[in-house]
Amino acid sequence: MEIGRRRFLGYVLAAPTLVAAAELFPAGAAEAFDITEIVDLNDAMTLAAAPTANLISVVVNADGSVSFALPRAEVGQGITTSTAMLIAEELSVPLDRVRVTLADARPELVFNQLTGGSNTTFSTYLPIRVAAAVAKKRLLDAAAARLGTTALTLTDGVVSDRAGRKLSLGDLAVKAASGVDERVAVQLTAPKNFTVIGTPRKRIDALAAVTGRKTFAMDLDVPGAKPTMVCRPPTLNGTVGSVANLAEVRAMPGITDVVTISTGVAVRAETFGQCIDGVRALRVDWGPGTAEGKSDADVLAELRRAELPLGPKPLTPTLESTFTFYFRGNSALEPNCAVADVRAGRAEIWAGLKSPIVAQQTIAAKLGLPVSAVTVHVVESGGSFGRKLFFDAALEAAEVSKAVGKPVKLLWHRADDARQGRTHPMATSRVRLSHVGGKVVSFEQRHTSVSTDLSHGLGEIFTAVVAKLPVGDAGFSQTFFQLSQSTPYKFGAVSRLLAETGTGFNTGSMRNVYSPDVTCARELMIDQLASTLGQDPYELRRGLLHDSRARAALDKVADVGDWGRSMPEGTAQGIALHTEYKSVSAALVEIDNRPGTVGRKVREGVTGPRVTKVVFAVDVGLTVNPRGLEAQMMGCISDGIALALTSSLHLRDGYFLEASWDNYFYTRQWNTPLDLRVIVLPNSSDHPGGAGELGVATAFAAVACAYGRATGRMPTSFPINHGTVSFPVKPTIPPVPPSPTDGLSYA
Repeated sequence: MEIGRRRFLGYVLAAPTLVAAAELFPAGAAEAFDITEIVDLNDAMTLAAAPTANLISVVVNADGSVSFALPRAEVGQGITTSTAMLIAEELSVPLDRVRVTLADARPELVFNQLTGGSNTTFSTYLPIRVAAAVAKKRLLDAAAARLGTTALTLTDGVVSDRAGRKLSLGDLAVKAASGVDERVAVQLTAPKNFTVIGTPRKRIDALAAVTGRKTFAMDLDVPGAKPTMVCRPPTLNGTVGSVANLAEVRAMPGITDVVTISTGVAVRAETFGQCIDGVRALRVDWGPGTAEGKSDADVLAELRRAELPLGPKPLTPTLESTFTFYFRGNSALEPNCAVADVRAGRAEIWAGLKSPIVAQQTIAAKLGLPVSAVTVHVVESGGSFGRKLFFDAALEAAEVSKAVGKPVKLLWHRADDARQGRTHPMATSRVRLSHVGGKVVSFEQRHTSVSTDLSHGLGEIFTAVVAKLPVGDAGFSQTFFQLSQSTPYKFGAVSRLLAETGTGFNTGSMRNVYSPDVTCARELMIDQLASTLGQDPYELRRGLLHDSRARAALDKVADVGDWGRSMPEGTAQGIALHTEYKSVSAALVEIDNRPGTVGRKVREGVTGPRVTKVVFAVDVGLTVNPRGLEAQMMGCISDGIALALTSSLHLRDGYFLEASWDNYFYTRQWNTPLDLRVIVLPNSSDHPGGAGELGVATAFAAVACAYGRATGRMPTSFPINHGTVSFPVKPTIPPVPPSPTDGLSYA
């Protein structure tokens, strides 16, 4: 069978009502996906997911609705909405008739159930559309048999013929079903005929979210699952020696159980307030932690010792600098939580999980159960930033439930996540740029980082495919680093290497992973080169770019943002560009570093310079939901501002000083730009690129460049305000502060 460019192979699966699935690759087009052509992390993840793409199916129900269990995690990024849009487009049904839920852990999907790397839409765009197209073809075939004509249309979930006869999808769902698996070919809708894809749509869960009806893990009513919290050590990863007053705490009001687990002492009670009382009352003899006695300066010294050397110094003029990026928090706004019910021979888990298969396997091993005896339900989450790639709350909940023989609803206190949770690693980046005649002839970057933990599922993907990737004999983290970085400029000979050190920290692949630090250092060096050459930073970048899409994004922000306009002393513009995963973004920001702004007071808060304006342009190839993409970029911009100016963790004597969001200074209202515009550029491809993380590095770099121009000196340490500890440090014993009683005074 000859299959054209938009004709794909799919399956009708044996089922009582219509179920359709897809093969990932169009027949005759496999060369376009040849493994030797893999160039970035997103390609590697998509390649790993491809063999099980036909296990993901679209179901047409007898009531005319369409169901799809998405094997990815919705953590606020809007993928349930964009997925519903793909199905609605290809199946010609109203968007509100598509029901997208989150799939339980499915081990048979292997590498096709991990959310990260801006990969969801990139890798599922074709399989979901093909499955929907298979369903549509099958429905039309069933309607043709019933009406005796093939002159049919399917619009808004209704099949019509020229005589005006109509059939609903519900009427056809059973008729179109198959008793055996059948392989079929389908034609996908051409982009020029899209009516749903590419149109701005509200999130399908927006109303539930803003009215408090959306269900998160802590909202679940699992019978018998009582509140549970863990008393944790005063230093990072300390261990339990002994507990002096177990009996006393067990006798406290509402307390049902107190047990020692691998990470601390768990308290189960009737209410979370009673859990906090129990945790605070425990007297535990703690063993030393994995970062015992270390502070920021110690880790920074370790990084400098581990730095890989630059090559021989070129004969041409050079610019060289080293940048420092301190630890940053990896907590989501939603507290880390999970529900577990472990009984004899089986376990059931509910949690927001971005790597549920690995969670299921790890929990099964921890409990001594076969994987088939552990059911893992994926629940929508209130944020992630990479945090939900780890499943420590689910693992702890399972351990506690087994120990007490009862269901538990386990919650991490915010102090737990700040001090014992995941962090973005401290890192340094040394850059040397050589130039002659206004051209860059070589660019070297030696990025040194506390080791990033990639054991949450990406590790298994790399183990499976890394041997086939054209990256030579690179190590595991080096491969991840190389595949997640891009250089959009004509830099001549480029050498970029990663070194890692230290395993005593709980790190995570926070949103955009290495890119914010790497890109910030690179963009600052371009500004430095522009200053050295007496050139305009925008014009210099424009001349160095080798990609027309990147140039269009840069031109757009320069034009809309009125680059080069006259500004008061102490204020300035900054411009930056970042490319990744087949996508492009550019940002122009304006910053106010005048004394009146820097010195403004906020109680127990960090103020400092303020970004007053952001113009952001984004090209993701093909945009599924422009409104969703705009919201993603707004979040990225807030992330980037925080990384540049205010958000970091301070390590002292083996623990982090921050103990909650009230003293971890993510971008607050007083540092948010009043003038923010996101421009979604016209489609430049017939396939979407990665978008979820794209804007973080861009915004970070643009803010850093603006700050450098406002002050007249290039910043080299981030965030700018890391040296400021503006809050009273909460004690580590007890490990959580008391419940507040003065909330109204802060309103």
